[in-house]
Amino acid sequence: MSIKKFKFFVEKYQKTIRIDKFLRKSIQNISRNQIQKATNSGKILVNQCIIKKNYKIKPFDLVEAEIYSPPILDSEYKNIIAENIPINILYEDEDLLVINKAAGMVVHPGFGNEKGTLIHGIKYHFKNNHQLYRLGLVHRIDKDTTGLLVLAKNEYAQKYLFQQFISKTIQRKYLALVWGNIQKQEGTISGFIGRDPNNRKRMTLFQRNFYKSRYSVTHYKVLERFKYLTYVSCNLETGKTHQIRVHFKYLGHPLFNDSTYGGDKIFMKKYLSKKSIDFFKDSLNLLKRQALHAGSLSFIHPKNGKCHFTCSIPEDFKKVLQKLRNQYFTTRFPEEEYKRLKNI
Repeated sequence: MSIKKFKFFVEKYQKTIRIDKFLRKSIQNISRNQIQKATNSGKILVNQCIIKKNYKIKPFDLVEAEIYSPPILDSEYKNIIAENIPINILYEDEDLLVINKAAGMVVHPGFGNEKGTLIHGIKYHFKNNHQLYRLGLVHRIDKDTTGLLVLAKNEYAQKYLFQQFISKTIQRKYLALVWGNIQKQEGTISGFIGRDPNNRKRMTLFQRNFYKSRYSVTHYKVLERFKYLTYVSCNLETGKTHQIRVHFKYLGHPLFNDSTYGGDKIFMKKYLSKKSIDFFKDSLNLLKRQALHAGSLSFIHPKNGKCHFTCSIPEDFKKVLQKLRNQYFTTRFPEEEYKRLKNI
């Protein structure tokens, strides 16, 4: 048996729920039985006090837990067949990998994606000489989003990285092209992300803590304006499902060619000339997915201190940007930020 130790500071926006539900939401791949055993043996503390199983956590609580688990691979990972899939590995050592994920690649096997995922390719890369823990995935990016992803190669690295996501010391910067001319030069979008009641394949933003919704925060800056489109950089304070896509949809500026959130339709089409409509149709054909790229990633390495990685936007994204620059006068803000990010 191995022991995993966890420590959480409960967010101020967290609703009051039972400790077991909170831990199941906060710790990947933990069972009710594991939580029950830890509670009964006094291994779960809140504000440094042993609690009962019916304790309900409150904002700003300090939760500490020692969870016992067998050091075995997840059964579904044992059964994954390694596939020779091209993977762009930017960095690798004995603890982690940093990958530049291509568009169209699903990160993790699931319903409808039983093969051809990043995990299948990683297993081939390890050539079965390395244990592939489910917990190695400390974060994910959407199938059609490109860019940087870090994976842990052992349990220690996984825990070390995962705690940085909890404490928000990992910094992630995305580049996005959105429909419309965003009024503010920079701003913050926040609210509770949850499943859309009218469409289970989409998420939506609530201003109150709706059922099973999670608080989310995105900070953005405008890099360039193209009259009908805006190029922005986004810093994630939290990392919820579809977060950037949902946030800009909420602002009324869906991501360019995001079919899930309405970005595959030409913005303000009834006000455009036929020439402009044809121009945007060509642009949508060039970039056949949402214009979103994880271009920058910073974290503290388990052994080597602070690390920072960047990767350029892919060719389809670059072509659309260049097409817009050739067609429309651009306003770039702020200049220093633009110079630093224009090649990402």
